[in-house]
Amino acid sequence: MSEVKAKVDKVPLTQQLHNEQGALARYRAKAAGDLPPGRFLLYELFALVAADLGGAGGYLLRKWLGRPLFKAFGGGVILGRGLVLRHPGQISLGDQVAVDDYCFLDAGGSGEAGVELRAGVVLSRNCTVQGKTGPVLFEERVDVGCNCVFTSVTGITVGAGTIVAANCYVGGARYHHADLDRPIMEQGIYSRGPISIGAASWIGAGATILDGVRLGRGVIVGAGSVVTGDVADHTIVAGVPAKPIGSRFAG
Repeated sequence: MSEVKAKVDKVPLTQQLHNEQGALARYRAKAAGDLPPGRFLLYELFALVAADLGGAGGYLLRKWLGRPLFKAFGGGVILGRGLVLRHPGQISLGDQVAVDDYCFLDAGGSGEAGVELRAGVVLSRNCTVQGKTGPVLFEERVDVGCNCVFTSVTGITVGAGTIVAANCYVGGARYHHADLDRPIMEQGIYSRGPISIGAASWIGAGATILDGVRLGRGVIVGAGSVVTGDVADHTIVAGVPAKPIGSRFAG
């Protein structure tokens, strides 16, 4: 993997939350995005009435109120309780997508491509999928375990039929830190590029996959590993940093 340092233009969160706009305008820009007024009111109704409502009533109400908010909303979609949405107009959900309780979907910085979960994607409880300054694409039948975080700076793609076990972290960027007289948080960030996880892979529990990494098809990443470099098709890697420990061809 070549060392690429792409500058990332990101408005500091404090500036987003405390700019010169009025409080309602700041909230709307951060939470709802460019939804037109009618859909913004629907967004508020979803958050107030449906988001945390239990039982069958909550399940049905989230589907009914949620459908018009999304860029695309397929058949058979399941939305769990406690769901937090930001910029849903840039989020696409394919047929039979299931989003479990207390997940966070944020497309605020995902650009025109947005955040897309294709048919059959499953997000288990308490997952975060965030297009921070880049898009996110989960291809068909990606299955994600509990408490996983995907934070896209320059792009994240997860290939079809991939399993991501619980407590994994995928994404991020890096801070410049050469200036010892300034706080690191003020020196800006950069990325080594988008992340691509090949189809039919298996990412073990607690693994971390960093920016710029490309995993081939059918890769296995051992539990607790930190992947910092590219991995060829059907390779098994483990460790910190992750290194090849075998090949699925060998079996």
